[in-house]
This record gives sequence, structure tokens and C-alpha cells, in this order.
Amino acid sequence: MNDFDGLAALVTGGASGIGLAAARFLADRGARVACFDLNPADLPEPLLGVRGDVADDDSVRTGVATAVERLGGLDILVNNAGIGAIGTVETNSDDEWRRVFEVNVLGTVRVSRAALPHLRRSEHAVIVNTGSIAAIAGLPERAGYSASKGAVHALTAAMAADHVQEGIRVCCVAPGTVDTPWVRRLLDQAPDPAAELAALQARQPTGRLVSADEVAAAIGYLASPLAGATTGTVLAVDGGIHGLRLRPRH
Repeated sequence: MNDFDGLAALVTGGASGIGLAAARFLADRGARVACFDLNPADLPEPLLGVRGDVADDDSVRTGVATAVERLGGLDILVNNAGIGAIGTVETNSDDEWRRVFEVNVLGTVRVSRAALPHLRRSEHAVIVNTGSIAAIAGLPERAGYSASKGAVHALTAAMAADHVQEGIRVCCVAPGTVDTPWVRRLLDQAPDPAAELAALQARQPTGRLVSADEVAAAIGYLASPLAGATTGTVLAVDGGIHGLRLRPRH
């Protein structure tokens, strides 16, 4: 597969989890890839590391400019950087809500805004945002996170409408619970990590967590020039949570 030959991609949150898997996927298929991350050290070749913080506009503008210079242009932006939060509207403070939206929503806005002038020069321009099944499923103890990802889904549709006539596609991938370092840290904090893992697995109709590589493959599809007619789409990679209603096992 070489459908990304000659294309340049920037992946935020690209040093671990879904972001790293997506960066590897794109690079394996011919793209030149830079990973924008708080800590981009020890990235495997040929990935390029760019240090920065999506919560800081100056950092974003500098980082995007650096990535574009090192890559020789920009065709693909993967807005993957994000943080989680546990709690309800009662238990999360205003500061916690601001922190989650600062990264998950405004981070996507900042990086997209800095990237758009460069994407306009591409013949295969695309932005892929990372949303979540939490945007639509109503998961317990995820009020702030769910609201932020709902905003990302809505933002994807609005951006797709704003930029389609410029030849820039905007799509979104919506993972279920993915086996990433962040989820493993959450499990470690649970009173019974094994029971919590079993509950997360059982919540997904497939009976297992989604892998980072599976989400990366979906990002790769949406980002590929082969998907040139696809824009404004939210692609679920969630083990069937969004649509399947299985009978209880007896």
C-alpha cells in the first residue's frame, strides 16, 4: 500500500496510543509524518518529533510551522491530542471542565487554524479529528469528556461545510474504549482493575477493547486520497456500541 506516497502528515498527540499508531500507519504507506506532542522523544524512525502544547496558541503556531518546514508542506492533519476526565456535572469543577475543553475542543481549533493556510496549497487536503463514542452513548462518570467529544463531532460537520469548496475534507473517527496507556492508567486507579477491565470489555458488543491499530486504520482510510468523496463523516470504530442492541447472555 502506497496511497500516501508524496504526502505530508501532522499528527497531534502522536507520541503514544492512537496518535502513534496513526503516525506509523501513515508512514508505512509512504507519508512523511511529524508527531506534535508534549513529549515527542524516542519516536521510531522515520517519524519526526515536534514538541508543543495544543492548549497554547503560540506553541501551536510555532509547532505547525516547524512541522511544515521539516515535511516540505502539509496534506493531512490528524487532530488526535486529547485528555480524559472522570466525573459528573456535580463532581467536576469549573477548572476541570475548562481543562478538558481547552485541550479537546480548542486544541483542535488551534491546530486546524494554524494548518489551514498550508492545507489550502495541497491537492489532497484532509483533516481527521478524533472523537469518541462518548459523544453519543451517554457513558456514566464521563460528563465533561463526553461533552467535549460531542463538540468535536459538531465541529467536524461545521468545518467540513466551511472548507469543502476549498477542496479540504474534514472527517472524524469515533472510537469506543481503546486499549491505550491512558485507559490502562484508569484501570490501575480502579478498586478492582480486573473487574473494571471485564466491565469495559463486556460493554462493547465484540466483547473486547478496540485496538489502537484498528482506530489508526480508520484514520488512514479517512485521510487517504482514495476516500476523496468522504467528508463530514463520523466513522465509528467502537465494537458496535453505537448501533447494536444484543440480547443478554444467559
